[in-house]
Order: sequence, then C-alpha cells, then structure tokens
Amino acid sequence: MIESYDVIVVGAGHAGCEAAAAAANMGSSTLLISMDMTKFGQMSCNPAIGGIAKGQIVREIDALGGLTGIITDKSTIQFRMLNRSKGPAMWSPRAQCDRVAFSVEWRKALEAIPNLFFWQDSVNGLIIENGVAIGVTTTIGVKFFAKAIILTIGTFENGLIHVGRNHVPGGRVSEPASMGISECLKLAGFEVGRMKTGTPARIDGRTVDFSKLQIQESEEGKFSYLHEVKPALKKLPCYIVNTNEEVHNILRTGFHDSPLFGGIIKGRGPRYCPSIEDKIVTFAEKNAHQLFLEPEGEDTHEYYLNGFSSSLPWDIQYMALRKMVGLENVKIFRPGYAIEYDYYPPTQLKNTLETKYIENLYFAGQINGTTGYEEAAGQGLMAGINAHLKINGKEPFILSRDEAYIGVLIDDLVTKGVDEPYRMFTSRAEFRILLRQDNADDRLTKKGFKIGLASEKRYKDWLNKSEQKEIVLKYIASNSVLPDEINPFLLQYGCTTILQSVKIREIAMRPQFTLLSLFQHLHHLGKYNFSLDEQFLFEIEIALRYQGYIDREQNIANKIKKLEGIKIPANFDFERLNITIEARQKFKKYAPQTIGQASRIPGISPSDINVILIHIGR
Repeated sequence: MIESYDVIVVGAGHAGCEAAAAAANMGSSTLLISMDMTKFGQMSCNPAIGGIAKGQIVREIDALGGLTGIITDKSTIQFRMLNRSKGPAMWSPRAQCDRVAFSVEWRKALEAIPNLFFWQDSVNGLIIENGVAIGVTTTIGVKFFAKAIILTIGTFENGLIHVGRNHVPGGRVSEPASMGISECLKLAGFEVGRMKTGTPARIDGRTVDFSKLQIQESEEGKFSYLHEVKPALKKLPCYIVNTNEEVHNILRTGFHDSPLFGGIIKGRGPRYCPSIEDKIVTFAEKNAHQLFLEPEGEDTHEYYLNGFSSSLPWDIQYMALRKMVGLENVKIFRPGYAIEYDYYPPTQLKNTLETKYIENLYFAGQINGTTGYEEAAGQGLMAGINAHLKINGKEPFILSRDEAYIGVLIDDLVTKGVDEPYRMFTSRAEFRILLRQDNADDRLTKKGFKIGLASEKRYKDWLNKSEQKEIVLKYIASNSVLPDEINPFLLQYGCTTILQSVKIREIAMRPQFTLLSLFQHLHHLGKYNFSLDEQFLFEIEIALRYQGYIDREQNIANKIKKLEGIKIPANFDFERLNITIEARQKFKKYAPQTIGQASRIPGISPSDINVILIHIGR
C-alpha cells in the first residue's frame, strides 16, 4: 500500500509542529513524522518561550494563526515583560513554561486538526525524481509520498553529544541521532556544515537552599491575542544565583578535558548563549557571573540553571555547582552537555524556504543554522504556509523586513547566510519601531486571514479591536477636562497643574504616567466608560505618543520597498556584469531574487546594484 499526502513534515520540534499545523489548517493532507510522539515541541534546553525579539516572533506567529503563543499561554508558570526600562520598541514578552505540559498541549492541538496524520519513525532518506522531492524513506523500510516535503530535523542529523572527553551519538540526551539525510543531500549538491549548541545541568530543587537566593516573582501577561486563551497553571518564582572565583577555579581544572578547547568539537557554537567555560575565558576579568534558577514545571522539583551551559566533565560541573551560595548541598538530575549536528547553509534556500536545488523541498529550524525555539517556529510556520500555497498553484507568502521579525529572520538567513548559530535581536531589525510586540495583530492578522490560516473569529476580533481603538482615539481628541477634575491626578505624578480646560489628548501625551492610570481616574469621574484593559490602552498610548516616529520610519520603509519590488530574472547572467570578480562571485553564490535582497549581500556596493538595474532596464 502506498501512503500519499499533500505535505510531509519530518521532525516534530518547534519548527515541525508549526509547519504541520499550518499546512493542515490551510487544507493540505499532512503527515508529521516523529521519532518520539511523546515529545512534540520538546523544549530541549530552557523551558521558556520569548525573550528579546523572540517574544515579538511568537506574537507574530500567533497573529498569523500559528499555535506557539496559544500553547505557551496554556503551559506558562512565569511571565515577564523584558526591557520595560527602555522604549516600547524594545519591550519583549517571555514566559517560563511547564516542560511536560507544553509538549502535552502541542499534542492535543495537533491531534485536533482533521487533516493532520502521524507516523512514529526515523526518516533516513529522500525520494527525488528529476530534481523534485516526492517522498521519504524510513528506517523500518516504509516509503511515504507527497507533493512537498519539509525537513525540520533540528539537532538530530548526525548528532554527537559531548561530556568531557566522552562523546556519544544522539540528538538529545538519551535519544538517538538520525542518519542518512545529509548523505542524500550531499549527493544532490548541497553544502553541509556542522554547528554546536549546549545545555546546563538540571538541578534537584529539593537540595537547594532557596532562602539564600534572590527571588524573581511572576508578572501578569500572556502571548496570544485570542481572549479565550488564558494561562491555566499556577505561577512559580525564579531565583538568581551567582558564580564566584572558587567556582571558576574548579571549572578551570577541567579545561584540559574540555571538548570545546581541545578541538574535539568542530562546530561553531552560539555567540550569544556561551557556555560557562567560554564566559570564564572571554571575560577573564570578571570574578562572578549571574545565573537564573528556573523551574521546569508545576509538578516537579527539577530546575534549569540558565547561564551554566557546559560540556566539561560531569564531576567538574558537580563540584563547581556546590561552591555557589544556596547550592552547597545540591544534587543534579543530569550534567550539562554539548551537541554537534549537521546544518545546511541557508543561502541554499529561496525566501519561501524552498531549496534552490530540489523543488518542493523545504528546510526550517536549526538545520538552517538558527538557534532558539522561536526562530525555528517562525520558519516552520512560513515553510508550512508556502508548501501549501505552492502545491495549490498560489502566490508565495513572503514577509518583508518592515512587516515582521520573521521577515527579517528569513531575509537574513537566505541573503547573508550564517557562520554561527543565528539568534534574533531587536538590533537586527532596521524598522523595530514598526515591529513592536504590541502591534503584531495589526501587522499580520489580516494577512493570515487572507491566506486561509488565521480563523474568521480571530479576524473579526481584530476588526472589532481596531474599531474600538478609533473610537477611543476620537474621544481623546475631542473631549476636555477641567482643572479641578484633573489637577489632583497630575499632582500624584509630579506634573504641573493646569489653569483652564484642556483636551484629554494633551494630558495623555505626558510621559509621566500610563494611559491606564489616566483613564482609571477619568472612569472614576464618570467621564470615560470604555475598556480599561491594560494591553488595549497600552497600544493606544503608543499610537498617541510615538506616532511621529512611527510615521517617519514607515516613510523610510516605503522608499526602500521600491527596491524590494524590483525582481531579478531567474536566469539572469551575473557573469556578464562589468563589476568586480568578488561581486560577481557573490551574486552567483547567493542568487538574489530581488534588488533589495542583492543590496544586503555582504560586500556588495551601491555601484554593483546600479549595474544590475541598468541591465534589467531600470
């Protein structure tokens, strides 16, 4: 019997789950193949979602109709909004999740999708005919066929785990590596590289003296824009732990056995998530590093020690941990380890995440050289969307750099490539005032609905909110307050009082207080009877106070978009251009699809771009 589907997704990590859900929810008959169906969306490292710029990506996934935000809210045990001391473009939501509940909620959500089917097995090869991917083979000899294949195999392909001088094949601790796909892709002409990541020891919370540690309580908040999705689990605190010179000295004794320093590990590790041994060497002048002790779940004593990633011998890690205040008698469930794995340089992809060498084959997640659940999920969502659209003869769905962090991520990957694991930051986005965490639904929900992913209910909720915003903004612009009504409020915040009637808009523009606090005062006076929802009023506050900056950045983005819209013909011969050899080589290697994409290739000058424009008649 031949099993055939519209889309096959290989791997059920964060990229795979989003890819499978997107393709199936849009109408494609989809098969999700996983080595272990009890670990959908497994949080291999820190059980947390969001963070600087990553939180924005999760909000974008949610606005488009993806599931990561919803799953996160259902399994959150701590929520924080990062960067509150900075401007709103830098605010980033982050949630600590119950690791087990997160995976369980993913499975519930996926099994509720009628068009989505499952197979537990390991894929060891691709079936390719005339340069087109048509199926996969598995280790138990089964062949599955499809119109499109999406690879989201994470750190499993030829994965190798390191603890000191010991190393063992594996994709995660105690889980086997997968083999065969890289060999198949090499034969098809793909470049294959190696990267490295790592994870810390897991701590037995029963052996920690929490009274000696600084506590971090949870805030209120959520990711999804859907009102009916609410955090369900109790909130748990995190704790701050610090290393010291004695800890560092113990760790140094293991450097001669370090696979990182001994050259055993060949893959490049993440610059912005270094191991503790990396930190000691790179920041030799520091005698302490701050760590965060974070709970793994509501019903477990297991804790994650954020910032203590290591591949040193297990006994060195253990002795060093016991020299920290609060961890003097600590026990561990397992030591930290490093893992090397195969990845495929993403310049081999189109901006739909379809490969350039094999048609109907898509890559998403860590195999593209990224690091982080959020970056993987965003890629998975886009791969699932574009696979469905292509096999149905529809236009591709591409987000530009001024529309979404997901757009920045994919453009960076396919245009510039990576030489270390890619991590998203707000600094990577030139239009971050436009790409705030509070306005992802304004940017993307209409687009998600148009392509058939965001639900009609989600779209109507967004339309209703947009209408309410307009009503409130008109109210603010047209209504006034008297001195005796507003002066008591202004005095609370050290503001100068007013002597005559003034428009509410002029009061609302003052930065000393929030719009919520002002409207609570007006509500008490009986002058305001609309919603007092904090998130809703925060979005209006941004529109009021930052509109000039937003408009200016949007104007710049619109000018740059003129370049983005100029396509370079698919068969364009870069060799005939009268430019430097280096520029011709880079154009040939990266094969940019638009002038905007070509302009962002490292080392390309404006004059190189002008030559292309002349040749294509512009």
